[in-house]
Amino acid sequence: MTHRRSLSFFAYAFATVSAVFGQADALNLRFANGIAAIAEEKVITVDDIRREISPLIPQIQRDARNEKEFNEKLESLQDSVIQDLIDKVLIIKEFRKAKDEKEVRHIPESYIDNRIADTLSEQFDNDRSKFLAYLRAKGTTLREYRKEVEEDIIYHYMQQQQKKSQSVVSPVRIETFYRENKDRFYQEDSVHLRLIQLSRADNATDAELKAKAAEIIAKFKAGSKFDELAQEYSQDSRRAKGGDWGWVKRSDLKDDFKNPLFVLKPGEITDPLVLPEGCFLLFAEERKYAGNQGIDEVRDQIERMLVTQMARTGQERWLERLRRNGYVKHY
Repeated sequence: MTHRRSLSFFAYAFATVSAVFGQADALNLRFANGIAAIAEEKVITVDDIRREISPLIPQIQRDARNEKEFNEKLESLQDSVIQDLIDKVLIIKEFRKAKDEKEVRHIPESYIDNRIADTLSEQFDNDRSKFLAYLRAKGTTLREYRKEVEEDIIYHYMQQQQKKSQSVVSPVRIETFYRENKDRFYQEDSVHLRLIQLSRADNATDAELKAKAAEIIAKFKAGSKFDELAQEYSQDSRRAKGGDWGWVKRSDLKDDFKNPLFVLKPGEITDPLVLPEGCFLLFAEERKYAGNQGIDEVRDQIERMLVTQMARTGQERWLERLRRNGYVKHY
C-alpha cells in the first residue's frame, strides 16, 4: 500500500512539474519577445505571469478531464492573470493621481515597515539573513521589494474603498427585490431537533428499550429539560450538546424519523421509536412551517446579496473607466 502511494505521489509530482514546464513553453510561444503587455510604464513579462500561475497549476490539473481541457483552462487563466496585472497597475496609478497639482498620495513608511516585519516573523522566523537570501534568489533588491509591498498595500486598499462605496442598500431596494423574487425564499418544513438515542445492547429487547424510554419521558413530563436528559441518557455523538442536531428539513430525514417528528408542536416529544439499532426520542425545540419566509426573516440575506451584486457591478464599471483612461498595449 505504501509503495503504491509513493508511486502515485511521484507520478503526480512529475505531472505537476511537466505542467509547469508546459505552461512556460505555452507562454513563450504566445509571447515570443517575453512581453505580454504594457500598462502605463509597467512592462508585464512572461515571468510575471508564470509567477502568478505556477501555484494554481495543480488545481487546474485536478479540474481538467483531459489534456485539451487543461490547455483551454490554462490559456483562460493566463488571460485572466494578464488582465489582473494590468488592472493592478491602473489601480495604483489612480491612487497616486494628484487631487491637485501639489498633492500626490503615498503610503506611510511605517505601514511598509510593519508589513515587512510581519513577513519576517511569519515566513522567516525573524531571521533577516534568510529574508535577504530570499530576495537575492529572486533577483530583487530590498528597495524593489519595499516598492512591491507598497503597491500591494495600495492595491488592496483601493479595492476595499471601492467595495465600501457600494455597501449601502436602501430599504426600498430590499423590498422591491423581495417582491420580485419571493419564490427564492420558499422554505421547507423544518424542526430544530434534539434527540436521545438508547443504543441496543447485545441482549436488549424492544420491551427493555421502551421501558427505559418511558422512564425518560416521565421525567420530561415532570419538568426535566430535554437537553439535560439527553446529556444524562443519550448514547449518540451529540450527547454533550444536549442531543442538539440543529435545524433539519423534512427531506433530510428517513420516514422512520420524519413522520413522527413533523407532527410535533414546539416543545413536544415523540413516543419511543424502536429501530434495529436502538430506541430514539425526538424533541421539537422550534418549528418553521413550509411557505415563503417573511421579508423580516430574509432582510439581512437580501441585503448581503445586493451588496455583493452592487460591489461586483461597481468594481467592473470602475475598472472599465480606468482601462479607458489608461495606456494599455497587449502583445
